[in-house]
Amino acid sequence: MDIAGFTPLLIILILTALAFDFLNGLHDAANSIATIVATRVLSAKYAVMWAAFFNFIAFLFFGLHVAKTIGSGIIAPDLVSDGLIFAALVGAIAWNLITWWAGIPSSSSHALVGGLVGAGLAKAGFSSVVWAGLSKTVFAIVLSPGTGFLLAIILVLIVSWTFVRFTPFAVDSTFRRLQFVSASLYSLGHGGNDAQKTMGIIAALLIAHGMGPTSGEFHVPLWVVLSCQAAMALGTLFGGWRIVHTMGSKITRLSPMQGFCAETGGAITLFAATALGVPVSTTHTITGAIVGVGAARRASAVNWGVARGIVTAWVLTMPAAAAISGVTFWLVGRWMG
Repeated sequence: MDIAGFTPLLIILILTALAFDFLNGLHDAANSIATIVATRVLSAKYAVMWAAFFNFIAFLFFGLHVAKTIGSGIIAPDLVSDGLIFAALVGAIAWNLITWWAGIPSSSSHALVGGLVGAGLAKAGFSSVVWAGLSKTVFAIVLSPGTGFLLAIILVLIVSWTFVRFTPFAVDSTFRRLQFVSASLYSLGHGGNDAQKTMGIIAALLIAHGMGPTSGEFHVPLWVVLSCQAAMALGTLFGGWRIVHTMGSKITRLSPMQGFCAETGGAITLFAATALGVPVSTTHTITGAIVGVGAARRASAVNWGVARGIVTAWVLTMPAAAAISGVTFWLVGRWMG
């Protein structure tokens, strides 16, 4: 690693990207711990420690396909510049802070993608967008919560049939233990998919500064991997209690069995998406799974008003972040080159 290539501006941008990663962990802590806290299997204090640990070690289990999609599959790599990345991060961070303050479980992932698209459009118009990569990401907005929803329902049906002869106490005790496994898997999937988005941003910056591999292939240095995983884990440790409350109790009431099914359905979805290099929303995924376990009990068990509000935030996330980043690029992009 050539330290001489790290200009003050590049260092500031890398730190800004890591700040986004920290906020991603803070904002999306609810995704990993809402169910296990809502079922009272773990207190919030210990749940965030549990989730942060598995957030951090996720790099040991997954490839870097999502990082490549974000770094080179949303905006044409030759258009990446300091101004574009700065504007994209401002758009994503601003929207994250707005929704965190309001307690709305929106998607940090799609805020970042929206920020990239908005800055790219402001810089070079529609030709800046890699439409194949963006289409894959937009498609996942619908697919990930739908997949989480269906898998959660299927798991509830399988588990209900398997444990039909057990007493409620035995079922509750069994799934209180199993929730440690399902929560770990979901936190692993969360760290594996979400931290890679910031890795992609930093790797794209390094390549734009001529610090990439001589072969021209997209590459993420180990120090970038470790710093991004650590930033996300640290953000998770600080938690996002407003959103935990929305995810864990306002959508539907959860039992340990339902929490296990929601987390497992969400984890399967995240593992598959990460393997395919699709930057999905962990927020969308777990919300769909929580709605699924509630609907499996009965439709009236779901607070559809809260669910509709969450969906509205999903629809607004990408265009809102894109608008903020576009304005930011217009204001400071030329100055930063």
